[in-house]
Amino acid sequence: MSTLTRFSVQPLSTMTRRLADVASARREPDLVIQGARVLSTYSERFIDGREVWISGGRIAAVKSAGSYRGGSAKLYDARGGIIAPGLVDPHIHIESSMVTACAYAEAALLNGTTTIFCDSHEIGNVMDVAGVEAMLEDARQAPLSIFLTVPSTVPATTPDLETAGGDLTPDKIAALFDKWPEAVALGEKMDFVPVAMGDERSHAILAAALERGRPVSGHVYGREFVAAYAASGVTDTHEAIDRDIADDLLEAGVWIFLRGGPPTTPWHSLPQAIKTITELGASHKRVAVCTDDRDAEDLLAFGLDWVTREAVKYGMRPEEAWAMGSLHGATRFGMEGEIGGLGGGRRADLVLLSDDLTPVSTWYGGELVVDGKKIMPILDEALSKPYRYPDAAYHTVKLAKNLKLTPDLPTETVVAHTIRTELPGITLGHVTVTLEPANDWQTHFDKHDLCFVTVVERHGKSAGNVAHGLLNGFGLRQGAVASSVGHDSHNIIVAGTNAADMQVALDAIAERQGGVCVVMDGKVTAMVPLPIAGLLSDKRVHQVADEVKALKLEWERAGCTIAYMGFNLIPLSVIPEIRITDKGLVLVPEMVISPLFEKA
Repeated sequence: MSTLTRFSVQPLSTMTRRLADVASARREPDLVIQGARVLSTYSERFIDGREVWISGGRIAAVKSAGSYRGGSAKLYDARGGIIAPGLVDPHIHIESSMVTACAYAEAALLNGTTTIFCDSHEIGNVMDVAGVEAMLEDARQAPLSIFLTVPSTVPATTPDLETAGGDLTPDKIAALFDKWPEAVALGEKMDFVPVAMGDERSHAILAAALERGRPVSGHVYGREFVAAYAASGVTDTHEAIDRDIADDLLEAGVWIFLRGGPPTTPWHSLPQAIKTITELGASHKRVAVCTDDRDAEDLLAFGLDWVTREAVKYGMRPEEAWAMGSLHGATRFGMEGEIGGLGGGRRADLVLLSDDLTPVSTWYGGELVVDGKKIMPILDEALSKPYRYPDAAYHTVKLAKNLKLTPDLPTETVVAHTIRTELPGITLGHVTVTLEPANDWQTHFDKHDLCFVTVVERHGKSAGNVAHGLLNGFGLRQGAVASSVGHDSHNIIVAGTNAADMQVALDAIAERQGGVCVVMDGKVTAMVPLPIAGLLSDKRVHQVADEVKALKLEWERAGCTIAYMGFNLIPLSVIPEIRITDKGLVLVPEMVISPLFEKA
């Protein structure tokens, strides 16, 4: 177990006399960072000529340059750079990065992020409470401050519509709150329609958080749902996709987390939602920034530091943007006395920035873990001793035998309900196509721009559920692609042009107990193995990033029009207009199963 963890810094209650002595120059600090400008997230301004005194992993004081007259303290020369508090990400899913919490810490610290609030509903959907608790143990051993927003919507819908591996009931959620102090909030309540309609189970889950004084995080689309959603106790959301709903949410008392997705993705909603501030004049005091989902490659290239710079790009002052990336997230969860600023007594989670807000060096609990954009030996050592997940986590792909992966070729004229993959949004169009009798499927594929899509239940909870569908406009011309990260129940989704390549893809995932892969001519051309719960790699983040990069290249070569992370969302049966789960085609928001074919 690593000795560099959230627990390396003692509670403030045990350190007040020591810090007071250091701040009063009666005791030597451990470290003095000199030659700095500081970015104050409290007053939102840059202050020149400062030095930061640190003791026991906490800030004792920020003083005028030259205040430290020499002694036993270590000295660090910031050379006129900007010292700012470490970034605080108020909403992320570690599993999206396909690495463990310990591995995630490396990328976060390189990007100046020192605290995250994660919603582990992905592993909860696979392994129920055991998965959530395994990730909490992982988080406790990580060199990063990781807090949990308890998954609130597992499964995302009902057993009638999909088969999940987990079922987090109100009682289970209450027990997680009572057992784990780092369970500080309820995670995003994705079933916003049932919440607005007063669904009993949904509101029992809300009550489990509210009666314990825990805040509730949200996930909502549609201005018509905002009032009922806020009235149900939800007080933040990262799903404000435009100016107007963002404004509605702020007026309803809901915190906004501006989501900065990588620029080529449909979930980069910050540029539009930020207009509630820049165009409508709303205050930014209840607005933070977040990342939400990142794969390992994008985690390194587009961290929360990038999102803060995007906020500057779209109209915020740098001081405001950094406050939105640090103090505001801390304040939302009631932790502004511990993180998010440079006040005395706060954790010494600090970042040295260049003038364009690019992190150069990072201190975590007063320890220099990144310097000159390179990880230091103390961090490298911590990362070399990761948490080992329970054996059950390595055996979550449980498939029936002799599965039929493609539908029968219609022998008469039928109307097919197809799933249109539309860019740039994450909604999927429901398009009907008339299929006349043909000698083979390829004739239909060529005429209508179709390919197979199949979802296979992988939790061992059915007799081998398999659902068949057709993708419209996906662009796959040969071979197959597959993933065990089919949101949110995380069954296996396979798309292909022929059953043989689809079987090869399915077998590859089963053999490695999870992964994402591309198959051409019977061979796996790229794969990211995900042996932990079919969601996570057990490798370091840079290794996984390299695998992801290779996968993306083969994915593009195969002709796929949406990225693999978008492909993973095709089974997500809470987003319009049509999805596919192991139970069949699901129409949204009607929430009913549709047949693949109907008579013309």
